[in-house]
Amino acid sequence: MKRILLAATAIGFLATTQVMAQTVVIAPEQRTVIKEYVVKEKVRPHKLQSRVTVGATLPADVELAPVPETWGPSFRSYRYVYTGDDVVLVDPSSRRVVEIID
Repeated sequence: MKRILLAATAIGFLATTQVMAQTVVIAPEQRTVIKEYVVKEKVRPHKLQSRVTVGATLPADVELAPVPETWGPSFRSYRYVYTGDDVVLVDPSSRRVVEIID
């Protein structure tokens, strides 16, 4: 019984670590495409209370926008918010910041 409990705990820990370790790798060219999009489309910036970091959870009052198709299929599962300086990619299910494009 102890082995089963220990195994279940280890599996839970590994699953949690994988979720928390979610990262997005964005090529420099893609970062340029994203930044140009928010400027060209005149995306209205959202003023956040404080500077965000990768892994932070955004408050519920921060409106997340769907990622446009021009950003590519690898970004479809995310939402974003533009702060005026940075484009913040967010996992909509947890509202966790996965990448900041400055």
